[in-house]
Amino acid sequence: MVKQVVDDYYTSRKAKLLKDLDKTAECWRKVMVSYFGDDFSDTIVGETRQEYEVLIPELPYVGGQKGFFLEGLIMSAGALALYRVLESYGKTAEEAGKIIYEAEEARYAAWPKSLRRIIGRGQFIKYVTRMWRRMAAESQERRCAGWVFAFVKGDGKEFDYGVDMTKCALCEFFHTQGADEFTPYLCLLDFVRSKALGMGLVRSMTLAGGAEKCDFRWKKGRETEQGWPAECLERSEIEGTTGNEAANGVERITH
Repeated sequence: MVKQVVDDYYTSRKAKLLKDLDKTAECWRKVMVSYFGDDFSDTIVGETRQEYEVLIPELPYVGGQKGFFLEGLIMSAGALALYRVLESYGKTAEEAGKIIYEAEEARYAAWPKSLRRIIGRGQFIKYVTRMWRRMAAESQERRCAGWVFAFVKGDGKEFDYGVDMTKCALCEFFHTQGADEFTPYLCLLDFVRSKALGMGLVRSMTLAGGAEKCDFRWKKGRETEQGWPAECLERSEIEGTTGNEAANGVERITH
């Protein structure tokens, strides 16, 4: 009986997941229209929804609502669906990543500045750091599924607190789906959030880039300088492409 509950976790929620995807896809569509026009963008959105339905049962169970980072994992399946559809029309992982990145920037930009400021400051209160400590301890004890990470105490100068991620359900999910090349572009969304909320994120390595961990370091009020396409270059170097090729971004997009 327990196994059935786990197996049905996402499929039993398919209607809501599709409704949420429709909202996100509208944000993607607004970006795609500027590159592809209305008709092609509408085609992509429609086929992405179909592809997402196929992916829903494939999502790994990470503890349900009690699991960590569930929303991000679910969002990643929608992003993967978009990538697969774009790929079928000859577009690249980088092109799909750029669309998602720009859509996320626009989403945060629509929030009132006062709200972004409040949320950003809230990431540094004692309650939040205690929460990260607790979650890190639970992950080390394997009390959560999908992620393992350690809390890193800030030094008071370079960063306020950090996390070293050594296991990531999103990376593993993309690997099982044969989409390792797309993972680094989803990792870039962490910098979009940091820039919007003033969280001062710095990261020097990622699991998606082939490193042993993702080293997140946050500092309140620091300018977030990383973002598109710096992290992508790390993956490109591993795969043998040049930095210049990776930096060209969606300038290569054609109808």
